[in-house]
Amino acid sequence: MTTDREKLVTLLRTRSLQTGDFVLASGRRSHYYIDCRRTTMHAEGLDVVGRLGLAALRERGWNADAVGGMTLGADPVAYAVALASIAAPPPVDAFTVRKVPKGHGAARRVEGCLWSGARVVVVEDVITTGGSALEAVRAVRDEGAEVLGVLAVVDRDEGGRAALESAGLSTISLLSVQELLQAGS
Repeated sequence: MTTDREKLVTLLRTRSLQTGDFVLASGRRSHYYIDCRRTTMHAEGLDVVGRLGLAALRERGWNADAVGGMTLGADPVAYAVALASIAAPPPVDAFTVRKVPKGHGAARRVEGCLWSGARVVVVEDVITTGGSALEAVRAVRDEGAEVLGVLAVVDRDEGGRAALESAGLSTISLLSVQELLQAGS
């Protein structure tokens, strides 16, 4: 019987992992790229990421009211965890952090279910330097939320976890890049 973790590795390897020459969002060059959205936006990927993400939060003892992070990579991760929580209460809501506030309407930077005093977990699809997660943390703290920690689907093991932890943020990932790369060896 295949576990959710094994399913996630398979989905990421077949749908998201690409080899070649890439420039990452951090500006760094890499011989591989993990387009996590090709897994986290896939029906089976949403299901697996939701269950694994929710389980990881609960194993860590993070009793979050909501999860979310920087759009676009964090969005499907947050929505998957929120949906999984319906089958395994208590429910966890989701929010999205925009790169810049909307120029119309309420002109909000954070959309969805976030309120002052909420206990939240910032989510990421892939952590490289930790910059996107730190930006999301600042945005939700500006809204008065308490950040319990950071959850990533994949940690590239390139200093992002260390940067987050040195900022006082407990960080967990569902997989490390080494686990993902070695799975096909």
